[in-house]
Amino acid sequence: MVWRFILTLFISFISIFFLGSYASAQNENNRLITVYDRGIKRVFISNEKTLGEALHVEDISLDTLDTVEPSVNEVLVASEYQVNIYRARPVLVVDGATRIKTTSPYQTAKQIAEDAGVYIYDEDITTLKQSTDFANYGAGLVLTISRAKTLVLDLYGKKTEIHTWAITVKDLLIEKNIKLGINDRSSVPLGEPVSPGMEIRVWREGKQTVAIDQEIPVISRIVYDVDRPIGYRAIQKKGVAGNRSVTYVLEIKDGVELSRTEIASIVTRQPTEQTEVIGIYNDGSGLTQSRGAQYFVDTKGVSHRETYYDLNMSVVMQSCGQGGYYSVRPDGAKVDAQGYIIIAANFAVYPRCSIVETSLGPARVYDTGGFVARFPYGYDLATDWSRADGI
Repeated sequence: MVWRFILTLFISFISIFFLGSYASAQNENNRLITVYDRGIKRVFISNEKTLGEALHVEDISLDTLDTVEPSVNEVLVASEYQVNIYRARPVLVVDGATRIKTTSPYQTAKQIAEDAGVYIYDEDITTLKQSTDFANYGAGLVLTISRAKTLVLDLYGKKTEIHTWAITVKDLLIEKNIKLGINDRSSVPLGEPVSPGMEIRVWREGKQTVAIDQEIPVISRIVYDVDRPIGYRAIQKKGVAGNRSVTYVLEIKDGVELSRTEIASIVTRQPTEQTEVIGIYNDGSGLTQSRGAQYFVDTKGVSHRETYYDLNMSVVMQSCGQGGYYSVRPDGAKVDAQGYIIIAANFAVYPRCSIVETSLGPARVYDTGGFVARFPYGYDLATDWSRADGI
């Protein structure tokens, strides 16, 4: 029976140790940090200010080429963190006859190529494989880039360099969503094979055409951080706008444009995703469902009476370029596509679509109500607090 007593005592000791460690991690200045590094999981508690300092104290060394997510400059404010360390390793980039040896911590083919100074177009095909001959290649990973054919398309007077795997000219036009009208012509027969360096001209007989470059907005993704204070808003990963070339046919009479009809559109650069972090930690000063109504003083010293309401906002969301779209963030506030809280206010003071401060963060005015007669500087915040139906 002695061995059972010893085993029970040992298990109790271990349980108390881990429970005590977890409890201490909940202290205001302590953070529970889990690090994943080359398949090894390591858990520790830290009260350092930044992630980099926490790793340094734990003797987790980093090479200048290694990548850490979150960044080593991340200020530790949450109670727990999941940290991934991506170690730099040798990679051979094979781009046709060009071979580049590099050391990279990145995980995707596009990131590795860009890190090596090699640009990959959307149409190019990449393969990332483990090397079977380290002695010959000098790298554990081999990134092979298969380039799409590059040619010049003169579309109604606008020349654009394009990339394609299309077999024939007809396939190319279908791929690029170009539909030839009855008066359209191609300088190259539609059945002719597409070859690198080829130049194809498409024009329209008769009416005048014009090609205009238009920007494609970045793809925005919002991350709500329950540990960041209300009002915190920062771009974690910056996106890049895309571009498309749009061709219009113009009908002009006596020098005056009578009509403009889009006849072709070709994307020359795809937009990239942008990640934005918005803090929603309510320290008690923000409006809550239980409080119902309160007064909020903005940074300009203006006092606003704040209330909330819970209605379907699809109709008012047709304005400000939202197209009826909105969502509900984790704390129940209804927000538009850019993460601004939807509010009702006095249009005479705060015009529709204007940005204002509220106790729950930046907001955009979409609606109004009878309350403005008594409270001209008041705000009514759209929330999901009453019905909790996600609408």
